[in-house]
This record gives sequence, C-alpha cells and structure tokens, in this order.
Amino acid sequence: MTTLEAIYNYRRLSPRLATAGQPLEEELHAIGRAGFDVVINLGLADAPYAVADERAILESHGLRYLHIPVSFEAPEAGRFESFREHMRALAQHRLFIHCAANKRVSVFVALYRVIEEGRRLDEVWTDVEAIWQPDAAWQAFIRDTLRAAGSAS
Repeated sequence: MTTLEAIYNYRRLSPRLATAGQPLEEELHAIGRAGFDVVINLGLADAPYAVADERAILESHGLRYLHIPVSFEAPEAGRFESFREHMRALAQHRLFIHCAANKRVSVFVALYRVIEEGRRLDEVWTDVEAIWQPDAAWQAFIRDTLRAAGSAS
C-alpha cells in the first residue's frame, strides 16, 4: 500500500494540512484513504505530469476536488486570491494541496499563513526552503502579494 510520505516533496504542515508535488495515480488513492476532505491542485491540467482522471479518482473516495491552475512562469495575484478564498471557506476541513513539485503550493500556503493566520514570514519560510529557493519571478510575486495585503515582508 502506498503511503503519503512516498508522494514527491510531501510535507505535513499541520494535522489538517498536507502539501506535495503531483501524486501518481496510486498515490491519489492513498490520499483518498487518508481522511482528507478536499484536494486543491495548483498544477496545470494539460501538463505532462498531470493525472488525466485525478478528479474522478479523488471523487470516488468522497473527496472534493478544486483546480486552480497557476502558471509557474508567471504567477498571478488573481489565482492567489482564489486560493485564499477557498482556504478561508475550507478552514475546518482536512486539506491536501499539490502542484507539480510543491513549489507553487509552498509559496501560496506560506503567503496564506502570513496574511490570513498572522504568522511571521520567517516562521513559515522554512517550509518553502525545504522545497526550493524561489526565483526572481516568484520573489517579486511574494513581495507584491505581501505588500498588497499590508503584511511585512
């Protein structure tokens, strides 16, 4: 049986929140068996890494599936705002959030935790750095998002 820890760049951030890169088909079934309520996918549906029937697999386990495609090369404020709204609405649910490599997700979740939960950036930044060092485009996105939210960077 596949375990969640086998999923690429898997991170358990809290009892109700886990993040990862793109799960393989058999790993999607493991997510379904693990007690999550909702899966949010920030990856692109037409990418080579995507699992074509991800929604159907997860829904067969009773999970809600949300897809918010985020361009890795050019992240957009509107996509983060959509993510933020869903995260607020789902605050009491067990969430599994993924993209291709947990890069997009690590930044979106860190920004959410700073803006919505009042956490310090340096406190949540270790979860980003465990995955990657954001490039210039992502650093600008982070700076602009924090500035727009009135949060310290």
